[in-house]
Amino acid sequence: MRCQKFRSTLVLGWVVATIYAVLPGASSAIAQTKSASYLLLVGAGPVCDSYDSSTCPAVVKSPNGDSYELNGVGTFSEQDKSVTAAGTFTRKSASGTTLSSGVWLASAFVSFKSYGAAPAGVPQANRPITPMMRARTILGPIPTGGLAMFRIRLIPLNGTPQEAVLQVNSTLGDVPRERSVEGIRLNLERNSTEFSEEVSGHVRFLAMRPEVSTPAKAPQRETAPETSEPPHS
Repeated sequence: MRCQKFRSTLVLGWVVATIYAVLPGASSAIAQTKSASYLLLVGAGPVCDSYDSSTCPAVVKSPNGDSYELNGVGTFSEQDKSVTAAGTFTRKSASGTTLSSGVWLASAFVSFKSYGAAPAGVPQANRPITPMMRARTILGPIPTGGLAMFRIRLIPLNGTPQEAVLQVNSTLGDVPRERSVEGIRLNLERNSTEFSEEVSGHVRFLAMRPEVSTPAKAPQRETAPETSEPPHS
């Protein structure tokens, strides 16, 4: 049992480390595209506050009290209808007993509804806004509110994988009253079990600024140097 737990920890740690390692590269690649693209943070990365455990991971409950804890990062494009995202999950019973844990992988983009940009919505919780953070907000990705839906595959370390629909709701911008609670929701497709009570956790969408291409200058015509003709004799 102890050996199995150790292997599980190694697998989860490897997934998280891989995600964080590729995130800067994904950000750079997205910035070179012309379409509206976003970074996705679910209870992970800069949205986490080491002084507030409720910020990470994102937690959601079902009516019977079971819960899922998720974290992960990724990217998606609304125009291309594409998503690349992954993370880890833990399912617990109402009494707090761990029922399963593993990794999740996004398999398809479903939809995204933007609530609008919120440049002042720096993704660090309970942190003073410094001049450096303001500069990053102005020049870097733009915090944006919205509701995104993805199809994901839950792959437990022990057991059968299952398909689900993940909703990610970031309460920045012009937020509808019915979606005023930030967090995630999860719908398991095998038995139609809904986890619809957002318990805790921060999530963010960061809109990447499209690359601005400078129009090429027309080549200047070269003029032949003036030559003086020799005087006629």
